Amino acid sequence: MMRIIFGIVLGLLVACPTLAAVLLAVVGSAAVAAATYPPLLVAAAGIWAWPRITSRVRGWVA
Repeated sequence: MMRIIFGIVLGLLVACPTLAAVLLAVVGSAAVAAATYPPLLVAAAGIWAWPRITSRVRGWVA
């Protein structure tokens, strides 16, 4: 499912270059905000890592 969604998003970015520019601007501003405000970076890393952490812990206790 994620491959299909990724393919659709990638196709839209290639078909509509202005959308790609907007996306890069948003990602760039988020990166600057994260670099200047470390708690935001830590929160984003936690959100990204949480599913991996929980699946690993489930493997330990199972």
